[in-house]
Amino acid sequence: MKLNAEEKAMLAGEFGPVRQIAIQHQIKVGEFFGANDLVPVSQAHIMADTESLGEAGVEWLEDLAKYSTADRMVRIPTITDPRGTDFTKAKQLGQTEKMLELERRAIDAFVKMGVSMTDTCINYQTIMAPVYGEHLAFGDTGVVIYSNSVCGARSNFEGGPSALAAGLTGRTPRYGYHLDEHRKPTHRFKTSWTPQTLNEWGALGGLIGKKSGNYWSVPVLEGIEGHPGSDAMKHFGAAMASFGSTALFHVLGVTPEALRSGDLEYLHLPEVLITKEEVMGLQNSYRIAEEIDVVVFSAPQLSLMEMKSIAELCNGKKFIKPLLAMTSPQVKPDSDRMGYTEMIENAGGTVFSGMCFYQSYAREIAETNGWKVLATNSAKIVNILGGYGYTPMLASMEDCVQAAVTGRLK
Repeated sequence: MKLNAEEKAMLAGEFGPVRQIAIQHQIKVGEFFGANDLVPVSQAHIMADTESLGEAGVEWLEDLAKYSTADRMVRIPTITDPRGTDFTKAKQLGQTEKMLELERRAIDAFVKMGVSMTDTCINYQTIMAPVYGEHLAFGDTGVVIYSNSVCGARSNFEGGPSALAAGLTGRTPRYGYHLDEHRKPTHRFKTSWTPQTLNEWGALGGLIGKKSGNYWSVPVLEGIEGHPGSDAMKHFGAAMASFGSTALFHVLGVTPEALRSGDLEYLHLPEVLITKEEVMGLQNSYRIAEEIDVVVFSAPQLSLMEMKSIAELCNGKKFIKPLLAMTSPQVKPDSDRMGYTEMIENAGGTVFSGMCFYQSYAREIAETNGWKVLATNSAKIVNILGGYGYTPMLASMEDCVQAAVTGRLK
């Protein structure tokens, strides 16, 4: 790989041992993917939940954090994905002290390296949203697909060590979605139906993800009416990334690289029609039970507007089943101030800050609480939780809240 003078100095250890380790890692990644050089990035976002890190991963972070302050500090704004717990409510979920101690150790190591503990997968809705053409090193799949598609920024799916390396060096290998040629459509979809609810947007995204098939596929979608909002695009992209490993999509007239039909070279691609019946078919494949054990709003974390909608649906109701609403540490104080948290919790629900359900030892939580059937409006989470022993059910926000009242999903 071609390195400039500053990068060569990092590789030679002139910027300290931690940056040397980081750029060595990046060169190996770049060589694997055929990158010619490194590209400067302005932000990094690290996925590093301790359920995935384990003891060995946390020890690795701690080893890096032992170097001198000058050696170990990140060079660009570097933030974190959701954590595996909300320490104030961990006992309510049945999380053990061993799980919490691993979290504390990881957090302490990150802080020593200058990482900002934002604990969010909706940074594009809360913290320094990416701008068109900005090169990034982001980890969470939902964050990457939204940043690439809706914001027009440029990032690959960065593994935890690679995102941290980018924070330490201010660089990432220039391959994949940093390059123009990988941002062109590979699949063409058309629909005559526009989703109205977040679960429908997620189901549509999931179906396109399944049909597109792999990380290097770039779908373009025609036929969407109006201008979907941020939450709709969030659920659409997060589900597409989950079902199809997709990192970039285009929606004609909506996303910045597809504002007009002439902006993209895609007319040579075979057109695949997507019907409402197909989308509802995907949703209905996750409606195989009626009685539920728990309702979860998570993955992605809830925006302030989603918190408002849930609160209004909860107002005046009493739950017989637990309802868990997970939002970011940036949204939670506003939700508290505006009374949304109180409305949800007065009905018997619980609002969690800075965590994501499936990154929080979801299998152990299910076993501890006796949960099996889970209702949610997130297509992303239903695609994931089957692997954790749940029977996940996809439904509208309204139906999920009502299920917490009655114990049944209509």
